[in-house]
Amino acid sequence: MEGFLPHPWWEVWYALSLPVVIYGIYKINQLAKERRETLPLLALAGAFIFVLSSLKLPSVTGSCSHPTGAGMGAIIFGPAITAVLCLIVLVYQALFLAHGGISTLGANVFSMGIVGPVVAYLVYRGCMRSKLNFYVSIFFAAFLADLATYLVTSLQLALAFPSATGGVLGSLGAFGTVFALTQVPLAIVEGVITALIFKYIIQVKGDVMVRLKVIDDKRLGKLKEMISA
Repeated sequence: MEGFLPHPWWEVWYALSLPVVIYGIYKINQLAKERRETLPLLALAGAFIFVLSSLKLPSVTGSCSHPTGAGMGAIIFGPAITAVLCLIVLVYQALFLAHGGISTLGANVFSMGIVGPVVAYLVYRGCMRSKLNFYVSIFFAAFLADLATYLVTSLQLALAFPSATGGVLGSLGAFGTVFALTQVPLAIVEGVITALIFKYIIQVKGDVMVRLKVIDDKRLGKLKEMISA
């Protein structure tokens, strides 16, 4: 929440997040010029992040548990563009919903908008190379991205507030344990919802998914056969 992270940690997370966001803005401009047909999907990914991440539950003092929704954007557009989408959502939530804050924006973007999407992207690509089922791959990508986000959030809190006895590792274990109680079931739900949304995307925007190299023609054809069967 606003003002919770002390100096110098809030500045550190801003410094780490800023280059990725700048690169993401460049990628969005490039996308808008070269692939305008993808813009409705970009809007959908942003809306998905906003809706899911607004559903918060009380958790660790100074923070909360909620789905992130960032896995969808990362799978379709990559981590950098998703970082920009998360930044937009987090700024709106901080200003109008009292969810998060401006001083903690760098930390929130880093965990939810950078680390989570990177994990989702790598897991999805790894599953595709392993010939795993498409929807199972989507589930694992979204599920693990959510958990990775809160593992990093736990680390951010542990670095800022080390335990008097166990230091950073002691605090990391304590924060991670509390988060796990609410975050694991939320991550499972997010994985299922993301997979279901992709079933719809495959039906209506399958050709765009092929052009964005999310899926190849052969696998797309098989998925459409399964849906219509």
